[in-house]
Order: sequence, then C-alpha cells, then structure tokens
Amino acid sequence: MAATTLAVLLGDPVLVVLVAPLALCAALGLLHVPGSAPRLDVRLDHTVLHEGQGTTSRLRLHDADAAEHVARVSGRAPYLALHPADGVVGALRSDPSYGPALEVGPRRWGVRRPAGEKVALTTAWGGWRWGPVPVTAPSLRVLPGRAAYDSRAEMPQPVGLVGAHRAQRTGTGSEFAGIRGFRVGDRLQRVSWRVSLRTDELHVVSTRSEEDTAVLLVVDALADHGRSGGVDGEESSLDLAVRAAAAVARHVGRSGDRVGLRVVGPATGVVGYGSGARHQQRILATLAGVRPGRAPEVDAERIRLPVAPGTVVVVFSPMLDDLVSTLTATLTRKGLPTLVVDTLPRAAHGPRPGPGHGPGAGAEELAWRMRLVERDLLLGEVAAHGCPVVPWRGPGTLDQVLRGFSGPARASRAGAR
Repeated sequence: MAATTLAVLLGDPVLVVLVAPLALCAALGLLHVPGSAPRLDVRLDHTVLHEGQGTTSRLRLHDADAAEHVARVSGRAPYLALHPADGVVGALRSDPSYGPALEVGPRRWGVRRPAGEKVALTTAWGGWRWGPVPVTAPSLRVLPGRAAYDSRAEMPQPVGLVGAHRAQRTGTGSEFAGIRGFRVGDRLQRVSWRVSLRTDELHVVSTRSEEDTAVLLVVDALADHGRSGGVDGEESSLDLAVRAAAAVARHVGRSGDRVGLRVVGPATGVVGYGSGARHQQRILATLAGVRPGRAPEVDAERIRLPVAPGTVVVVFSPMLDDLVSTLTATLTRKGLPTLVVDTLPRAAHGPRPGPGHGPGAGAEELAWRMRLVERDLLLGEVAAHGCPVVPWRGPGTLDQVLRGFSGPARASRAGAR
C-alpha cells in the first residue's frame, strides 16, 4: 500500500512492479497463520536404559498443521551424549505429528535429566514464526553396566534348600561322601554291590546334599572419590562399587543362589533376598538410584542388616570411613563370612594436588595424604578382625577369599570323619 501510494505521487509505476512480489509473498504468508497456538511435548522411545545404550528423543506437535519448518536446540547435560553432537537439528516437516528427532545416549548410571530445549516453528513463505519456546524431555533411569565377572569358587556355608553348592550334611545329591552300612529307609539304587559282595553285608553310597546360599551385597555410598568419566572413561569409587555389585549380583543369581542388597548412604536402599530376572531388575534399579552422601543419623549402631547364619556378606567400599570398618567388624564377630572389596581407584592412591600451584594445593595434598594414612589404619583394623580386603580386578576377584572361607569348614568335616 505504501509503495502504491508513493508510485502515484511520484508518477513512477516501476515501484509497483518491484514491490508486487514482496506483497504477494506477504499475502501468502498471512494465509498460513494458524488460528491457535501450537502445543509441544518431548517423548523418549525408552526411559530405562543401561549405560552406553541410546534412545531417540521425539518432538510431538499438536495444533501445528500450518508449520513447515521445525528447529530444535538442546543444551548439554552431564553424562548425556547427543547426536548431532551440538544438539541443533532442524528440518522441513515430513510427518504431520512429529518434528525432527534427536538421539540421546547416557554415559553413566543414575537418573539422568536431559537439558532443556528450545523449539521454533516457521510457516510456509516465512510469514509466521512461533517461538523459540522451552520444552523439557522426561528423565532417564540409567542402569549400571555389569562389569566383567565370573567365579568358580563354591560358597562356604550353603544352608538353603536346593542349589548347586555342596552342603555340610549328607542327603540326596551328586557329590560323593562315602560308603556306609545299609539302614532302614535307604534306597536300593544306592546299594554298592561291589562292597556288599566283598563284605557279605549291604553297603550304600552316601552323598552330600546340594543347597543354595544367601549373599548380601553392601554398597558404601557415604562418599564418591575420584573422577567419573562415564562408561568408557575413568571410574570413581562409586562407579567401581555400583558396577561391581551389579556384576556379582548377576553371577550369584545365575548360579541359583539368593542375593540381597543394602546401600549405606543418605537414602537407604534395601532389596530383600531373591532370585530371577525380575529380582535382578530390582537390584539394578536400586543401584541406579544411589547418591553419595551421609545423613546425620547414619551410624553403625542404627544400621540393621538382614543376615542369617551362613549368609556371605560382600562389602564394596573405598574404606575411608570408620563406620564401614565398625560394620564389618560386627559382622565378622557374628561368625558370618565377610569380605571387603576395595573400590578406591588406583589414581587416588597417590597424592591428589589441588587446583593451581598456590598454598591451597599443598594443603589439599597434605589432607589427602592424612586420609590415606587413616585408611591404612582402618584396613589394619579390618584385617585384625579376620575380614579380608581385596581390590576389584574383575573375574576371579572373590575366588581366593571364598576358598579360604571354605577351607576351615572342610577341614573340620574331614577331621570329624
């Protein structure tokens, strides 16, 4: 309108010719202006993943039929990898209900909250733009990856019902215990005819029953020492503890034994004894919710562990808190097979300088050295109570200790015979 008025006043029709295409584009743009504001929400294909896996974040559009181009810009969240890496994606709409997708990959266990996003919509001919408006994706529960672990050692004191470990008592099983005289009630298929013919008396083969056992995993979440680089990077003490506990729980469950979990930290996490795939998922979900810290009311006297005679207790701890040493000493005095898996990272065994080269760096290094000295004293106290401490090294970590627990029991049984 302004160009037409100016062309009439100046008597120059060229101005109308130059402005006509622009006026046509503006008119077409106004025709596509929506009558209501669009609505957006972000959905994830999967809300429960293992660390290292990935999923797709999808932008769902409502009342946005007029939008032709959609742009998404996502922030960066800790331990969440994006594809594209810069978190920027935009495209013309090919699906009437969804915008461009963004791939998300968690790099560490825990509850991961994606960073906020901003979304902008543009109609055809660029005549109308809506946004950018903020949107938030739902949280991800990231289960810990199971570290490589396997064991061939038997549990020291199986006292369950049916399992794969040699029990202390004789019964129906496949493990040879000896040959004895026939008693009323013995099965005929147990008769040893070779010995019976030689002695002129019936003798039967006795076997040991095969039973299961209970394993309690105790995770020290009072603090997290070291740096965590995610699933492919450096491991902190809590990374080692959580992943090692997940690996041992899987191995114990696969062997047919019952496994339980107790987390010592600000938020108490307890999983009762059980087996099976569903029970394994409960343990992994509890481990994924572990947070480091210490509540004021947490002390060794108030911690109650669900243990019965014969239960094997495995404590995952960096051994930097006297609460853990008191707890292990109490369990050992009860006669329970107890061992500690040292989860302090190797990089933390040496001096840890502070930032920069000022006086603060020297003070922090000195404080850390003092903590390491206190740790050595705690390790000495734990060993004095008869509780072995082994570093986590993957497959076979617990084998030697479990065989050591089983040795005295077997020796006593051999002496009794």
